[in-house]
Amino acid sequence: MTIEYLRYSIPQGMEEKFEADLKAALTILRQSQFCKGCELSRCEEKPNLYILRIHWTSTKDHVEGFRASAQFREFLPLVRAYFKHVEEMRHYRPLEI
Repeated sequence: MTIEYLRYSIPQGMEEKFEADLKAALTILRQSQFCKGCELSRCEEKPNLYILRIHWTSTKDHVEGFRASAQFREFLPLVRAYFKHVEEMRHYRPLEI
C-alpha cells in the first residue's frame, strides 16, 4: 500500500469552492479500483491549509493505472485549478515500527 499526501495552501475566500470541488472529486476517486480510501483534513490553526490523504494499492497503480482511467478524466478537471496551491505531493510507504 502507498499513501499519497497532498498539502494545499488555499487563498482566503476560495476555501468553500475548494471543499466543494474536492468533495466531487473524491466521490469519483473512491470509484477507482486503485483507491482504497481518502480523506481531506483542514488545519484548525490555519484554516486555509489542507491535507489530502489517499490510500493507493501502489504508487505504480496510481501513476499508471488511475491516471490512465476514465475516473481520472472526470477527476482532473475538478482539481486542476488547485495544482498551483499544492505545497507537497508525495507518495509514502507506511512503516511497521
